[in-house]
Amino acid sequence: MNLADRSLHAIWHPCTQMQRAAHSPPLAIQRGQGPWLFDDQGRRYFDANSSWWVNLFGHADARINAALRDQLDSLPHVMLAGCTHAPAVELAERLSAMTGGVLGHCFFGSDGASAVEIALKMSFHYWRNSERPAKQEFVCVRQGYHGETLGALAVTDVKVFRDAYDPLLLRAHQVMSPDARQAGPDESDADVALRAVQDLERLFEARHEHIASFILEPLVQGASGMVMHDPAYLRAVRALCDRYQIHLIADEIAVGCGRTGTFFAFEQAALPGDPPIWPDLVCLSKGITAGYLPLSLVLSRDFIYAAFLDDEVARGFLHSHSYSGNALACRAALAVLDRFEVDQVLQTNAQRALDLDRALAPLRKDPRIEHFRHLGMIWAFDVRESDAGVRFAERFHLAGRAHELLIRPIGRTVYLMPPYVLDDELSSWLAHEVIATLDDVLQQPLPDADRPFVPATA
Repeated sequence: MNLADRSLHAIWHPCTQMQRAAHSPPLAIQRGQGPWLFDDQGRRYFDANSSWWVNLFGHADARINAALRDQLDSLPHVMLAGCTHAPAVELAERLSAMTGGVLGHCFFGSDGASAVEIALKMSFHYWRNSERPAKQEFVCVRQGYHGETLGALAVTDVKVFRDAYDPLLLRAHQVMSPDARQAGPDESDADVALRAVQDLERLFEARHEHIASFILEPLVQGASGMVMHDPAYLRAVRALCDRYQIHLIADEIAVGCGRTGTFFAFEQAALPGDPPIWPDLVCLSKGITAGYLPLSLVLSRDFIYAAFLDDEVARGFLHSHSYSGNALACRAALAVLDRFEVDQVLQTNAQRALDLDRALAPLRKDPRIEHFRHLGMIWAFDVRESDAGVRFAERFHLAGRAHELLIRPIGRTVYLMPPYVLDDELSSWLAHEVIATLDDVLQQPLPDADRPFVPATA
């Protein structure tokens, strides 16, 4: 029995309908190098979605490997309750400095959903400690995604993840998404954002005495299909949260660490020349360790941290994870920050993005697709519903394998979020293979309901 078959017998794979897994068996990956993954047959695949948006600098990066080997020889882990260690302290200090000291007091978790849960609990508990216990409601954006644990799922509006568990969830308010794809014939992206702000303001005006916080993914709603919005939305939301005394939580789990063109997506909220605008709580995970080890964290404003300082233990924030602030994970994150500084990653990415955007230009005029969009190191387009057909995501994924791509569309949205290791030649190759995969999928007859799709190039 090969490794893929053994996996189907032994593992319940995430985000997978196991009934269909035999039609789209898992790739048996043996090793990775740079942007490439190699299976047990020696075939290579370009990691077009950065292994679920975590990989920044390619696989088996020499500098991150060296940092981890060094840390492994000194301290792999120690509990962060009653103890501390240099990698956690330095990481917290450096991240705070990147916000100009506005955000700090880093609280460590293990994954993105746990960071969201931490932020929600902090907000609720802050108002309780501040003698305003009525403020216990949360607000989220329609089609937003913040994780799949019960607390995070309560502020998520992606039906395929949420609906089965709806009876178990807190009741959060949902407001209009600023999704720029909703623009009418005479509307700009900023006009759509303004309509969404007006919807939010109506809710705040009616319920602000009961609302603890508003959570959003700044600039890009990832799991909704890389839905993008105008930065004007962030400016207006910050002003509304200030006016109505509501915490603003930025979920930068997917969009942080340079994905949108700035290290924090929220850095793009302020107009050029204006002072920076920051949320009250920021959640980070995924790319912070470049795909090496699980780590998440929440940065908070000083006034939130101060509300928990008291001689009474119960007024403290007593949340914990066994691996909070794991030394190896923190050391990986420090190596990531080093790469950003030494290699001037954001500036280099700006040029790399121009190259890939130019190579993908034919898709902008392709009549089979709509809403081609790009921000930073994220590209996405929607295949028209009339062209996509049944099980489009599965078919595209399988066809992509035949074109040396590891790529997983979201519904009929194809997106690219590649590692930061592109060059002209690789960008041209990647664009060519994505377009060839699209042609392969849309030109083949649709498969029967119970039979797998076979790519023309298989």
